[in-house]
Amino acid sequence: MISNGARVIAGGTDLLLEIQHGIQQPVDSLVDVCNIPELNVLEVRGEDIFIGAAVPLSEIISSNLVNHHGQALVEACNLIGGPQVRDTATLGGNVAHALPATDGTVALLALAAQAEAVGPNGERILDLQELFLGPRRSTIGENQELLVGFYFPKRSTGQASAFRRVMLPQGVALPILNIAVWMYRRKNKIMDARIALGTSGPNWFRTKGAEEIMPGEELSSALIDRVYEAMLEELLFRTSPYRSATDYRSHIAKVLLQEVLEAAWRRSEI
Repeated sequence: MISNGARVIAGGTDLLLEIQHGIQQPVDSLVDVCNIPELNVLEVRGEDIFIGAAVPLSEIISSNLVNHHGQALVEACNLIGGPQVRDTATLGGNVAHALPATDGTVALLALAAQAEAVGPNGERILDLQELFLGPRRSTIGENQELLVGFYFPKRSTGQASAFRRVMLPQGVALPILNIAVWMYRRKNKIMDARIALGTSGPNWFRTKGAEEIMPGEELSSALIDRVYEAMLEELLFRTSPYRSATDYRSHIAKVLLQEVLEAAWRRSEI
């Protein structure tokens, strides 16, 4: 937000729908930032990949650069809405919307992404987790800032990522559950891993306890069982009339966990 009567808009696929449905208050003016050059950059910057906040999801999906260095993000973006939505919707909007179910945010979290924002007090770089204040509330809005873009580390040998989700049958709704994983593998041992989840509570988060089990281990059914049990100790699954029951989410969490771990393991093979 840049004033009481105006809102920043890029793709607008979330904002306009929520204003129409009464979820967001009507505004006097919409300020389109899509033509600001810095917000449309997708490039290598040093040891990082930078994606501008106004880059459309379809451009991320088709980018060879992102496909190589952040496959989890490509898989997440490819599941957001339909083709027309992805041509318009932006990664910045997906994150700034600040919902615990947003696919792009969960993928970025597993990739250890940082966000760049600019406001009255200048520029700042912050970890993605620092953006979130609660559903539909972020530090970007509270600080009257503009989200510029995102950085995540380039992929090195033995590293890979993956994303999976389960959604309602209509196919364009928010997910029942989504999981992203990043893995660093050396020969047959996991050296490091990050696991991020959405829709498991009022926030998206990393399962730090589950991640700590993995280094030094070879991926196996037994390891997946241990990681899953550790993950359940951190999760806050709840029954939702709009999505599913707690027991179902707990069940599919293991299915998705196995899928993302096995996919990242295969992709990280040297």
